[in-house]
Amino acid sequence: MPVDAFREEARQWLEANCPASMRTRMVPGEEVNGGRKRASTNPDAYVWLERMAGQGWTAPTWPKAYGGAGLDPSEFQVLIEELQRIHARPPLGGMGLSMIGPTLLEYGTKEQKARHLPRIARGEVAWCQGYSEPNAGSDLASLQTRALDQGDHYLVNGSKIWTSGAMHADWIFCLVRTNVEVPKHEGISFLLFSMDSPGVTVKPIRLINGDSPFCQTFFDDVQVPKNDLVHRENQGWIVAKRLLQHERSGLAALANADAAGPLERIKPETDWGALMRQYLSNYEAQSPVIRDRITTVSMLHRAFLLTQQRALAERDHEVPGAATSIFKYVEAELVKSQLEAQQWLRGSQALGWEGEGFDAEELKMNRLNYEAKSISIAGGSNEVQLNIIAKRVLGLPDG
Repeated sequence: MPVDAFREEARQWLEANCPASMRTRMVPGEEVNGGRKRASTNPDAYVWLERMAGQGWTAPTWPKAYGGAGLDPSEFQVLIEELQRIHARPPLGGMGLSMIGPTLLEYGTKEQKARHLPRIARGEVAWCQGYSEPNAGSDLASLQTRALDQGDHYLVNGSKIWTSGAMHADWIFCLVRTNVEVPKHEGISFLLFSMDSPGVTVKPIRLINGDSPFCQTFFDDVQVPKNDLVHRENQGWIVAKRLLQHERSGLAALANADAAGPLERIKPETDWGALMRQYLSNYEAQSPVIRDRITTVSMLHRAFLLTQQRALAERDHEVPGAATSIFKYVEAELVKSQLEAQQWLRGSQALGWEGEGFDAEELKMNRLNYEAKSISIAGGSNEVQLNIIAKRVLGLPDG
């Protein structure tokens, strides 16, 4: 179909099918990340999901056979633009779309793709990530969770930590050690299994801000069928690295027309212009300093989004490269700098934790500021990203 014709068709369909409440900024608790263990508080979210999934537009570039729409790059870009034009919310988020789905397209068997991808695209399943362990964080390849070959299945024992959303997940993609006699990178396999399997225990971890988005997950004699091994036994490291590139690229957010990106998601109602006017009127003597700080963060935010969009337009065969580490590093610094700027503008009112003298917004933002510190660790620490950039992007020698 010609691009102009596709744009007109998409525009008409979106105008007719996107509910009014799905054309507003996301409200915490209303998002849909798959599965039914954590439900959206807005019924319109499921109307929007069902309609978009019916079009194949929750995963628009995936093949139609797997729940996508098979859009080519030009059509995909048009769809993003039209979704952004009406300020549409993402119909679906989560690790299924952004991480394991794209990875299975590349490394999964036909049976694995047919079994898992359509359910991801329809939002029927929520996924979590079993990578880090108590003694294997940034040095992920040192993981010790074992998977013993039992003929037609593996027997998995061990634990994972920082498993985001594990208490709400239906399935997990998990790195396990299947060979202890070879170098650590060569004895790792990549498994998929249900979080409802006997022997899986999830314990949320309470953070400094009072929330518990992360968990420690324990595996005690969990049986995993051999057909849930992705790629080949002892060659899971290559799959794990590709998945991380999908995660760090940030392109999944653009695919859902999330023009604001993580900076706005962490503080959806922030209006930098309104903040500037408010604090300029209160502290006129500091106005050049305030104006400079707000403008700097806003410019970095805009540059980041434009660079993401360029990467989306230029990506080759939908396979992200080492440059995704740049997105991960810059994103982490931008999220932190935006929240720090907001707190700085509030002065002593930014220090409230509980009690009188602070409004709900001030208390919320102080907790978010603490929570945001973890973004420079989660999904690969800043130090790891800088090493990857130095070696794989800039071509600098080791040592």
